[in-house]
Amino acid sequence: MSKNFVVAVCGATGAVGQEMLKVLEQRDFPYSKVIPLASARSVGKKVECKGEELTVQELTEDSFDGVDIALFSAGGSISEKFAPIAANAGCVVVDNSSAWRMNDECPLVVPEVNPQDLDWHKGIIANPNCSTIQMMVALKPIHDEAKIKRVVVSTYQAVSGTGHKAIEELENQVRRLMSGQPVVADVYPHQIAFNCLPHIDVFMDNGYTKEEMKMVNETIKIMGDPSIKVTATCVRVPVFYGHSESVNIETELKLTADDVRALLAKAPGVTVEDYPEKLIYPMAINASGEDDTYVGRIREDETIENGINMWVVSDNIRKGAALNTVQIAETLIERDLVRVP
Repeated sequence: MSKNFVVAVCGATGAVGQEMLKVLEQRDFPYSKVIPLASARSVGKKVECKGEELTVQELTEDSFDGVDIALFSAGGSISEKFAPIAANAGCVVVDNSSAWRMNDECPLVVPEVNPQDLDWHKGIIANPNCSTIQMMVALKPIHDEAKIKRVVVSTYQAVSGTGHKAIEELENQVRRLMSGQPVVADVYPHQIAFNCLPHIDVFMDNGYTKEEMKMVNETIKIMGDPSIKVTATCVRVPVFYGHSESVNIETELKLTADDVRALLAKAPGVTVEDYPEKLIYPMAINASGEDDTYVGRIREDETIENGINMWVVSDNIRKGAALNTVQIAETLIERDLVRVP
């Protein structure tokens, strides 16, 4: 990565945008210039990267002149409008919204899983859903070894996945409940403090939520295998950072729990924490701020012939969003897939 690139971060004042700037700094990304972009109301605000104070500029149709890579975390409607403009200006877009994920013209990439899909990009690459990403890095080694037939996943997702206002709502509700005051629910339809909501995104005609169907459809696209059957239940829990998942897998070939531990121990982006006798297993509070996806509670499903249960935890803002986006950009550079004018 010797060449220096001009990088635009769209949505630079949001939680994920700020984390992108942090990741660019921490991974010593080879940029010559970072341009923070946001809506008009954020113009003039200051953000930092590598100790340099940067002034936020307004995201406009002219923002991408001279930009090599644009990292988007500004919402689906913004991406739908500006990602094609950026791509037409000659830079590669890595978009963190759901806008382009199921577009046939756009690769949907987890670098540890399907980096080869970047080879056919046409200017816009989609970053998968946060809960999908962490599951993918854990499933890929298992699929390669024993071919996955079916996945049943239940997620326990942190409020940071909804944004700053959701974090503040949880904080405020806890504070009010502890002082005997009634709570107000604005971000979520019900109280989230000391509660679990089996409802993430909108409900669809089939009874699943949009979040659940994202996990189904994205898994198949990333794996490139429509024969894999996936079903999901997604739950919002009163945790600030870190998504947790209970994942049940049925494979064609037999794998023991020890087989799975050995596979995951050498898998990129995965840390195995599986010593229940010592009370060691993945937890959201430990994954917060970390790059890896943590896997534990690995055990055979005794109700079927070839089944595995495991517990998967990752920082949803980091690996589930900002880090994976930057890793895609790094992989584009490594594979010489950045169109530089």
